[in-house]
Amino acid sequence: MKKPIEGEYWYFVDESGDPTFYDRHGNLIVGQGGCSPILILGFMETSDPRSIRAAFNELHVRVAATEYLKEVPSLKKTNISFHAKDDCPEVRQAVFETLRPLDFKAQFVVARKIERVFRNSFQSKEREFYNHLVSHLFENVTHRHTRNRIYFSRRGDRIHQQSMEQAVQKGIVNFEGKRNTKVQTQTTVLTHMPVGEPCLQVIDYMNWAVYRAFVKGEMRYFKFMAEKVSLLVDLYDTTNYPHNWYTRENPFDITKISPL
Repeated sequence: MKKPIEGEYWYFVDESGDPTFYDRHGNLIVGQGGCSPILILGFMETSDPRSIRAAFNELHVRVAATEYLKEVPSLKKTNISFHAKDDCPEVRQAVFETLRPLDFKAQFVVARKIERVFRNSFQSKEREFYNHLVSHLFENVTHRHTRNRIYFSRRGDRIHQQSMEQAVQKGIVNFEGKRNTKVQTQTTVLTHMPVGEPCLQVIDYMNWAVYRAFVKGEMRYFKFMAEKVSLLVDLYDTTNYPHNWYTRENPFDITKISPL
């Protein structure tokens, strides 16, 4: 294992989709209206969050001052925080064009919501399912820099800091066990609302691009940002194993995956 790089490094984490499998009556509703067929967990990583925040703050000013957009109903939300699902197409284009030259990379774990796996591996517990993805997402990254700061996007009470700390730590333990080594770096886990933290808005947009590719078969957003993606794991696409880990050497494309 290489010696960690001295200094502080930032990770900003968000989800796309949901961990829900059943309605309140216990009926399987995966893929039905309001229940996604997949859950994506992703992070953007950077050594320079200040420049990203500055770029997004400048974009907010430009968007708010654009006469053409003033009557768009969603602009009230956009002016508070960029959110890919809610922003109008013109704003999405402006956000992606702003993102492309910025200094960050992104990684993703995509989990197909397979009931058999949910029952057998996670005892039908949504939190266990979610936390496993967190552990997987951070298993191979926290050893690289001496000080890591991980921010999870918090919406209401959905993300619990202590639970996320435990999930990240489990990922570290898994890495140590597989490599027969000890991770000596420092990792701090925090939660933050996307409003007020542009870096969380960045990963919201990146997740949305991945989600559109998987669920809608629409690759154009992902392709536009592909240079920012260092890893995408389609975790339960066992048909394509071990080629379900998409990297620079094995670029992701929707034509490569098994049907959802």
